[in-house]
Amino acid sequence: AKVCMVVRRESDGIRRYLHLGTGNYNPTTSKFYTDFSFFTCDPVLGEDVTDLFNALTGYSKKDSYEKLLVAPVGLREQIIRRINREISRQQQHGDGYLAFKLNSLVDKACIQALYQASQAGVKIDLLVRGMCGLRPGIPGLSQTITVTSLVGRFLEHSRCLYFRNGGNDELFLGSADLMPRNMDRRVEILFPIENAKLRAFIVENVLHPY
Repeated sequence: AKVCMVVRRESDGIRRYLHLGTGNYNPTTSKFYTDFSFFTCDPVLGEDVTDLFNALTGYSKKDSYEKLLVAPVGLREQIIRRINREISRQQQHGDGYLAFKLNSLVDKACIQALYQASQAGVKIDLLVRGMCGLRPGIPGLSQTITVTSLVGRFLEHSRCLYFRNGGNDELFLGSADLMPRNMDRRVEILFPIENAKLRAFIVENVLHPY
């Protein structure tokens, strides 16, 4: 997980400033890869990050969060739940859509959920830079799925998961690929971009062109 928190005592009380990223805090790799960095002092995200650090240090056994999706305490389940929500939307209204930008896609449960979404008619665009265990375009299985492998000169490293959700769209950025090691054996996070302008900028200027 790529998370930094600064706690300041200010005139109106304690405030938590957060940096949430998709890339390593590493001065060498940061010269080669491009990532997203998100700065915020959202109090709910601040509480989530505080809970995460307390869990990491053993101070608490926190296993649920308000806004963050956290591995290994339910990240896979939260993603699959949103894929299933898109299936329900497709069945009711015919406008289901998902777009994921990842470095790797090899988690069997997530791949199976994406196959089920495709069979329901959900349109799915996958941008997978490296390993991809999903086979797109197979009639009756994955014919609504496209997979693009993008390795540009900026070595795009960010992970973005977009759920249309009938116009109440959700966009999560973060550190986790859809891999068992990320979901079961590491601490990883996906964080929501709730500001509509920021969300639209990323969708229109990153996901759609790719």
